[in-house]
Amino acid sequence: MKKYLCELIGTAVLVLFGCGTAVVSGGNLVATALAFGLTIIIMANAIGNISGCHINPAVSLAMFINKKMSAKEFGFYVLSQVIGAFVGAGILYFIMSSSDIYDIDKFGLGTNGFGESSAWQIGLFAAFIVEVVLTFIFVYTILDVTSDEKKAPHAGIYIGLALIFVHLLGINLTGTSVNPARSLAPAIIAGEEALEQVWLFIVAPFVGSALSALTFKFLKN
Repeated sequence: MKKYLCELIGTAVLVLFGCGTAVVSGGNLVATALAFGLTIIIMANAIGNISGCHINPAVSLAMFINKKMSAKEFGFYVLSQVIGAFVGAGILYFIMSSSDIYDIDKFGLGTNGFGESSAWQIGLFAAFIVEVVLTFIFVYTILDVTSDEKKAPHAGIYIGLALIFVHLLGINLTGTSVNPARSLAPAIIAGEEALEQVWLFIVAPFVGSALSALTFKFLKN
């Protein structure tokens, strides 16, 4: 039960600070990338020894594929992460809604998107490829550093830096998901186009994660 609670809390913090920074900074690339990456580093130190600090269904899927967790654990991890994402997004929306200048249609809620919802207005297929590639890189980094005894003590730093790295390219293309839970909760609260497009930011990260897990298994075994 403790590990599921940790996943809930960790994902809530990730969404609150990551998406929150995106909103209050006006989508500033560096600030948002740092917020997501630093959250991973901080939460890895806080809850990593209890739950592994997945705080991302795509990460949990890779661990499941590589037999690091059971189907039951995977299911409860994902459920906890999704609930946590809604808690974080809900807190963020409550805070922002208290401001007279906040308009969710104008400032968003840190949602992801393609087409007119993308800063560079990239198309659906390009957005799908972006999310698959970014998730592949991010998840492969996690699998590598957590399986290497020399790197494991500093895994949180490596993983946080990897998340910053993928955000630097992805923010202006798709908003950078690489995390289905992080995308789902803000999209449901924001509604409209964000909700219509959120399927891509659920499917693509899972595809990228599965490809990463299978590639890692092939290369390392």
